[in-house]
Amino acid sequence: MIRNISRRSSLKCLLGGTAFVAGLSSACRSPFDGEISSTEKKAMAESAQAYRQQFSAPGLSVAIARHGRIAYAEAFGQIGHGFDAPLTTENLFRIASVSKPITSTAIFLLVEQGKLRLDDTVIGNNGLLGTQYGTRPYGPGIERITIDHLLTHTSGGWDPGHDPMFAYPELSQADLISWALDTIPLQNSPGAKFAYSNFGYCLLGRIIEKVSGQSYRDFVKQNVLQPSGATDMSIAGNSIAERAPSEVFYYGQTLVPGEQHYDDPYALNVQRMDSHGGWIASPSDLVRFSLHLDGPEASGKILRAETVALMTTRSPVAPNYARGWAVNDRGNRWHSGDLGGTSAILVRTAGGFHWAALTNTRCARSAAALDDLVWEMARKVRAWQSALG
Repeated sequence: MIRNISRRSSLKCLLGGTAFVAGLSSACRSPFDGEISSTEKKAMAESAQAYRQQFSAPGLSVAIARHGRIAYAEAFGQIGHGFDAPLTTENLFRIASVSKPITSTAIFLLVEQGKLRLDDTVIGNNGLLGTQYGTRPYGPGIERITIDHLLTHTSGGWDPGHDPMFAYPELSQADLISWALDTIPLQNSPGAKFAYSNFGYCLLGRIIEKVSGQSYRDFVKQNVLQPSGATDMSIAGNSIAERAPSEVFYYGQTLVPGEQHYDDPYALNVQRMDSHGGWIASPSDLVRFSLHLDGPEASGKILRAETVALMTTRSPVAPNYARGWAVNDRGNRWHSGDLGGTSAILVRTAGGFHWAALTNTRCARSAAALDDLVWEMARKVRAWQSALG
């Protein structure tokens, strides 16, 4: 999972307002390209193909929404190296840490329902998860961790230098959580410092289960994804045999030129990563989700405007991270995803563009470059240029 989210502080602001149209769900299912000429589409495709060549990406899929509707959705390449089947816009990819905004949305939905408070503690006799994981007495600070600490990656540690979520892939989720609580001490006091934590978002998934009485997957699908029209999303399998019918094949590479270590996408326990990195999606489904955080109430908006404002307000100790979203001073929000075999990006700009891009490989800089790519592609459209910085 990507850690250095702040590297995207160079995001450019999109100026001007965006008018949402009525019937958002149906509009999202009917892409239109009236603003994009064939010449512009060709230029966008050339940028996409250059990315594929640079990063040896089997396939690349992009969706861009403008004025509340998907204005562009294209797929390039194949479902995997060595496969003749062309990639389509309906193919599903692992989205890695782009799962975090989805988990954050589910948490805030429970907050709106009065079932959670951001200052609720998580572990211990007074915590939401009680003492079902790990062994008391817990290490210093653990019983003071709140939901807001987990959302903002300020719980005090776990992941920096030792990410529990990639350790012991044979362990069940519950056993891994207990092992981490018992053996990995916090590096900082809760609330004191930003430290990107996949493990923290794993705990948020367990809170959703405890409070809702449903599995994390079922609660999110029923209450976040289906109302958005993102109906094809699911939790990924670990192996090729567990691949979903429309899912791509993943291509591992070495992360550092000259390095011998092979980044094997199928050696990961992705199912265990559910709430921090486990979803599969198409770019269009991610865009539908993003649109429904901001859409009109009558069109199935998931959260109230004041809730979205809180979710996207930076934490006191992190200038570029809020609660499940990276943010900047210009009003953009986004999240990257970076996992063996996967590079991903989801962006909502200040000017109302929503876009997502996914590819089925990872190597050095592929995730950061994927973000840059979609900005470049959007600037190819003359009708959009006045709204782009």
